Amino acid sequence: MDIQQLYKIYKSHPVITTDSRDCPYDSIFLALKGESFDGNKFAASALEKGCAFAIVDEPEYVAQDAEGNADKRYILVDNCLKTFQLLARHHRRQFNIPIIGITGTNGKTTTKELVSTVLAERFNVLFTQGNFNNDIGVPKTLFRLNEEHEIAVVEMGASHPGDIKTLVETVEPQYGLITNVGKAHLQGFGSFEGVVQTKGELYDFLRGQNNAKVFIDAGNEHLMNIANGLQLIKYGTCGDNLKVSGDVISCAPFLKFRWTDGKEEHVVQSHLIGSYNIYNMLAAVCIGLTFGVTGKEIDHALEHYVPSNNRSQLTETATNHLIVDAYNANPTSMMAALRNFRDMEVPNKMAILGDMRELGDSSEEEHQRVADFLEESGLRNVWLVGPEFAKTRCSFAKFGNVEEVKNEIDHVNPTGYYILIKGSNGTKLYQLPEKL
Repeated sequence: MDIQQLYKIYKSHPVITTDSRDCPYDSIFLALKGESFDGNKFAASALEKGCAFAIVDEPEYVAQDAEGNADKRYILVDNCLKTFQLLARHHRRQFNIPIIGITGTNGKTTTKELVSTVLAERFNVLFTQGNFNNDIGVPKTLFRLNEEHEIAVVEMGASHPGDIKTLVETVEPQYGLITNVGKAHLQGFGSFEGVVQTKGELYDFLRGQNNAKVFIDAGNEHLMNIANGLQLIKYGTCGDNLKVSGDVISCAPFLKFRWTDGKEEHVVQSHLIGSYNIYNMLAAVCIGLTFGVTGKEIDHALEHYVPSNNRSQLTETATNHLIVDAYNANPTSMMAALRNFRDMEVPNKMAILGDMRELGDSSEEEHQRVADFLEESGLRNVWLVGPEFAKTRCSFAKFGNVEEVKNEIDHVNPTGYYILIKGSNGTKLYQLPEKL
């Protein structure tokens, strides 16, 4: 069965589930595999629960009917994940709307949120929900596309070479944005150069498309160096021929910035923490202007956007102000957060930092670099959490895990602080705000 035939079945049963515990009546079950599960084993159960068809990629799980023939409710394919991606691409091709693909080491989720918020001032926008930015989440995002959408913003993540290539070939965007390239998932990429090459797979795809355009931070030399041969729409705090330029006014503690398109100056007071978010903001302004959103509408969108995903988020509790950035951490984002925290115009600073995961052979060096920066920065009240920070040479308090941190909070009851909480998701520092 080819993709067009399979898509006809999908049109008659337009719900695909990959979870045998959630089987809406008349839906299609897709048997995906993971490190610890094989969806093929649950195909029969999904059909019993109400699914109309089950897509599988192992022949032994295709049941027989009463006459001994293959049950026609089973659809056997070579690879369920690849089929899912091809089917999602075929669905995407039914809609002639602009699609913007966003990737990058840091800031891609925040930028996706900001871009979508700006575009929503004028359009019905499909955008990636949560962190559905991988080889399964991206197809799920595309299947949400319907006739009411006028534009789409699709986030794409990667942890290994080739990941972005697979995703862009599924999404087929006409516009692209790489927020930046930094040191993350080095264990998977092998090196910083591997990160640049993988993120650049978005550019490689767009290079082969007619009239494709790239939104780019003109001050980022790593991105400019790999953007040859592309139609560039530039933004940034420096550079030539910028569609949008801007600069930080203050961070006390929220980012306040100005931007201009060369004709009129705008000042925006945001609800985001971190001077580094100037680039995410300017990207959203640039994309908004490109698609006809007015400056007034852009300002309104950015001023009213409030983060709610543990990224650049300020929470005020009964006893402290918490700067929560506990969803992820890598050397680039950690240093950016610490520089911003050092320069932030607030009193009584405290930092609780968790290990940065997936750094491979670079882990010890990168954690020591963070510790050295902390020593030099003048930040004194610092708690380091996890086995990687435990190896560092520094004078700060160290904790083996988040439970030890919770016990210490109960003991000392920190009060009246601005507290930066940042670490990889696996360190579970997201459990701390309710204690502070």
